[in-house]
Amino acid sequence: MIVDLYSSSFCGACSATRAVLDEAARLVPAARVVEWNVALDPEAAEAERIASTPTVIVRREDGTEVFRAEGVPTIQRVLGALALAV
Repeated sequence: MIVDLYSSSFCGACSATRAVLDEAARLVPAARVVEWNVALDPEAAEAERIASTPTVIVRREDGTEVFRAEGVPTIQRVLGALALAV
C-alpha cells in the first residue's frame, strides 16, 4: 500500500501530518509513505488535483485510490484507510 503526502515548505500542518503518517508506518510496516513537495513537483500535484496542503492519498499497490484527506488526518482514519488498501 502506498501513502502519498502532498506537502509544502510553508505548511505548518504538514509536520503534524508527517507525525501521523510516521506512526501509521510504524504500526503497518507494509505502508510505504512518499512525500511530494507541491512547489518542487507542481505537475504531480496538478495531476492529482491537489488543492491544499497537506493532502494524504492512500492507494492499493495497483494504484487505486481508497482514501483522500485534506488537512491533518487522525491516526484512526489513516489506519482505517490502510485496512481498505490491503
